[in-house]
Parts: sequence; structure tokens; C-alpha cells
Amino acid sequence: MITRTESRWQTEDWQKAMKNMIRDVRSLYQAVNLNPEDLPAELSSRLDFPVRVPQNFVQRMQKGNALDPLLLQVLPQTAEMQDIAGFSTDPLAEAEFNMAPGLIHKYHGRVLLISNPSCSVHCRYCFRRHFPYQENTPGSQHWHKAMDYIANNKEIHEVILSGGDPLAANDDYLQQLIDKIAQIKHVKTLRIHTRQPVVMPERITNELLAVLTSSRLKTVMVIHSNHAQELQGDTVEALQLLQAHGIRLLNQSVFLKGINDTVQAQKSLLESLYTLNIQAYYLHVLDKVQGAGHFFCKDEDTKEIYAKLVTLLPGYMLPRLVREYPHAASKTAIDIIKAV
Repeated sequence: MITRTESRWQTEDWQKAMKNMIRDVRSLYQAVNLNPEDLPAELSSRLDFPVRVPQNFVQRMQKGNALDPLLLQVLPQTAEMQDIAGFSTDPLAEAEFNMAPGLIHKYHGRVLLISNPSCSVHCRYCFRRHFPYQENTPGSQHWHKAMDYIANNKEIHEVILSGGDPLAANDDYLQQLIDKIAQIKHVKTLRIHTRQPVVMPERITNELLAVLTSSRLKTVMVIHSNHAQELQGDTVEALQLLQAHGIRLLNQSVFLKGINDTVQAQKSLLESLYTLNIQAYYLHVLDKVQGAGHFFCKDEDTKEIYAKLVTLLPGYMLPRLVREYPHAASKTAIDIIKAV
């Protein structure tokens, strides 16, 4: 079994990486060799969604490039402060499906647990940037309502840990939560949605791997990478460690203006995922959350780029291009026939 090689990591303790992350706009700009005096003053005083960026992720940014695709995912813009028609604080109407504290039941056969309110990176396009985490963080001693709900619904066969980021929680907490889920006999699969292996690979420790593989549940991990530049260095080793421990890896990404809205950017990402044996799962159209309108791409442009990818790559390398509607029974595939 492959184990973590200490010398390949930035720190011996992943929690140190959490503490040492960048938390303000000026420091982020300085870290990539840009002049913070070029930033609008209001970015430091009017943000309702704070800056959080791990040092490891910053190291993969192109220094001196204000348009670096990794930087733009985490750098606040004055455009965030504009109210845009059609954008809302709850674009997926998750409040309507919040059946118990920390539990969202939207699709048949599976439920989502807000297992941790915090995240190791604040992506500026996050559809939960306005989510009421205070009302949906039961803590290790108060998951009984969510567990009772799952236990009483025998059609539920999969539990998804989301957040925030579930892997931003400590190992003891995750172990307790996974043990509670595994005690419900009709649950077969544990799915973990996380950005942590991509932005903070230090988190993938031997101790965490033991927690994730200790139960009878089949463990699937959906990572979130939007650009091939993210899949470098320690992140590659972290992903390989997860796979070596029998954890199946999928990737979901978001189509983002100015970041990956070109054929070449999408093709490079998909080729990198294939090289790492990670299945391209979903390519999401941006959820219309207030504060992220500057990332939105027109449907016709999105379809045109995806249609070109269809001609360049084999089908097994392509993700499903989808949009999520608040009350639909599943993700909705986007028809590209007219663009081909």
C-alpha cells in the first residue's frame, strides 16, 4: 500500500496549512508578485464573503499575472458587489429541501449532509456563499435528527458529505460521522465532495486515509478542479494516494468566464484528469448565485465549446454538461445538437 511521503509535503501538520492560509486581498496580491496598490480600495472593506486561499494553491499560480486562472477563482472583484437580475442568494432553493439540521434531500436515493461549515478555500463563484451554515451545523453530538431521517427512509442508499468542505473537519469528527452513517444498513455508498486534495493536498494524511476506508461503505470522492494548472505537484501525489486506498475519484468543474471558457483550457483539463485516472463527471453551468455574475458564460458560447470538445476527444473523456434547476428531479443535461 502506498503511504504518504513526508518530504513531499509543505508541512507535517495539515492544520498548520489551515492556519497559515491567506485571508486578505492585499496579501494574496503580494503573494503572486502583484502590486496591491492596483486593487480597488473597497475590496478590503466591503466583502461579505472573506478571502481564504491555501499557500499550496498560491504556489501554482503564475507570478506577476493578474489574469492567472487560479488567482481569478479566489480573487475578489468589485463586480461581486453588483446586484444582477436573475441571480439570488439561494439559486438552487436548497432551503426548501433542508429536511433536518445539516441535511438536504433533493434527489431520489441520496441525501446530502452539510458535514462541515468551513472550507479551505473560498471560491468566488461558490453557490453556497450565502448558505445559513449556523443553522445547519449540528456538531458531532447532534446528528440524531439527520440520522433518524436517513434511517426512516429506506430508499436512501447514498450519503453525500458536503459543506463547506467535509475534509476541513478533523479526523475524529469525520470518524464519528462516518460510523453513524455506516450503522444505517440500507446506506451502501459514502460520497465525499471536496476541493481539499486540489487546493490543500497536505490534508491527505495516512490518518485520514484510514478514516475514509475504515467502514463497510463504498467510498467515492468527487474532487473539484477547474483548470489543468491545478493538477500539479503535491496534488498529484495526494490523488494517487486516495486511489491506492481504493477510493474512486471523479471530478466536477464549473464553466467559468475568463478561467476555463476556451476549448484549449477544457481539453487540457480533461486530458490531465484522464492521465490521472480520474473520471470527468460533471461540467456545470454556473449556478446563478449573487456575487458571481462576472463568471457567467452565455449558453450559446458554452454549447459551442463543448460541441468542439466532442469532436476532439473520445466520449469516455467527456463530462456531462449540466445545469441544476431548483426543483428538477436530477441534474439537467444541456442539449448541444444545434451547436454541432
